[in-house]
Amino acid sequence: MWRARWDPGVLKAEALALLPCGLGMAFSQSHVMAARRHQHSRLIIEVDEYSSNPTQAFTFYNINQGRFQPPHVQMVDPVPHDAPKPPGYTRFVCVSDTHSRTDPIQMPYGDVLIHAGDFTELGLPSEVKKFNEWLGSLPYEYKIVIAGNHELTFDQEFMADLIKQDFYYFPSVSKLKPENYENVQSLLTNCIYLQDSEVTVRGFRIYGSPWQPWFYGWGFNLPRGQALLEKWNLIPEGVDILITHGPPLGVSLLTGSPRLQPGSLGVTGSWEERPSDGARRTGQVRQVRWYGVMADGTTTYVNASVCTVNYQPVNPPIVIDLPTPRNS
Repeated sequence: MWRARWDPGVLKAEALALLPCGLGMAFSQSHVMAARRHQHSRLIIEVDEYSSNPTQAFTFYNINQGRFQPPHVQMVDPVPHDAPKPPGYTRFVCVSDTHSRTDPIQMPYGDVLIHAGDFTELGLPSEVKKFNEWLGSLPYEYKIVIAGNHELTFDQEFMADLIKQDFYYFPSVSKLKPENYENVQSLLTNCIYLQDSEVTVRGFRIYGSPWQPWFYGWGFNLPRGQALLEKWNLIPEGVDILITHGPPLGVSLLTGSPRLQPGSLGVTGSWEERPSDGARRTGQVRQVRWYGVMADGTTTYVNASVCTVNYQPVNPPIVIDLPTPRNS
């Protein structure tokens, strides 16, 4: 999903799926930001002492600083699908975790579609082709996609290790020949695919990254701490929309279980310290099968997972409107 920052008077709701959203945790006085420096015009965030234990981090920053509870953050309602789009705005339609179950999804009107990963079950080329065909049937002017941990074939290092296994953890994937998946990204002809890269759409700078803390040995998993933080430190300064497959710390409150905190401290810090160009700042954060919108006045957090924990595609896409940059 993704996170977005903007003028708090512009939008009352935040959507996770693809709109300008951002990690709204300003840890400038915390351990996350205690050691930071500029290097080659890129802001470098260093490892937080609690990065290996997100539950402990949540307890420290929430109980001691109240960062993840009202009035700092609050749940908000996304834009109704039938609401007219204000003049001069761009409408984003946000989804994630469709898991090859797109047929029952009712897609609302919008300008830009953002899919924050897990568009397949295992990343099989046949699944990717089916997803690409679905994208081609949609009328959005732009469609932006990142991979998730289920897109196994998009993680080349994961695949190289998988085919060396003595046992087949993912039998249908591990039996693939390298020539069948080495260029799997090229099957996505009906969208803009981002993987640690950015694109400018309608004046919005959008950056996408599939990485997340280790989660039961799926794709794009990295250990908490330095390895994962190195990916977040690739986020350029001045980005408007950040699309990630894993959430920042605290956004998993949307589960209703404050003790379950898989979020990443690193993505929180890397996003928050990057200066925005004016009042508008956007981005996205998404996480596995959690759904809802949070805001802190300057940042909107969107979890736009279509499928539930039982892989039932029951959650509707999340819609958000943002003022189109004047220079677009």
